[in-house]
Amino acid sequence: MIGEIARNFVINFICPFLGTVAFSVLFNVPKRFYVSCGFVGAMGWVTYCLVSARSSAAVASFAGSLVVVLLSRILTVKMKCPITIFMISGIFPLVPGAGVYYTAYYLVTNQLGEAAQRGLGALKVAFAIVLGIVFIVSIPREFFQPRYWKKRWFMRRNAKGA
Repeated sequence: MIGEIARNFVINFICPFLGTVAFSVLFNVPKRFYVSCGFVGAMGWVTYCLVSARSSAAVASFAGSLVVVLLSRILTVKMKCPITIFMISGIFPLVPGAGVYYTAYYLVTNQLGEAAQRGLGALKVAFAIVLGIVFIVSIPREFFQPRYWKKRWFMRRNAKGA
């Protein structure tokens, strides 16, 4: 039982890692960021898997996108590069591609009820991803810089001593 859980975790980490790195290559990300992009995408997918076991796909996509964008903001400050390098690549495993594909398929085969159901599900997931991005991007940039926390710690320490 534990061996199967560990195996599933490893598979659910390695596959999105490799997929995100492959997308990073297509997106012309510099080579030095490949591992970081893969890590961001894999962590977003692992979060999605953990949350989807207890919730809907939209809620799981929201949680996964929160993790992706949060890690992207942290890595942006640490590696001094644009956030789009990590965020676009990291969101890739969460995009509802199959939902959009099946929506189009059911529309072409004239199964309108199934097409509406799949389309609404894909729209919910896409909206959840956008909300996750907006929530984290709305946090001020200073919050992710070590200088900010050192300054707060120093001010709090001096306020207690006064």
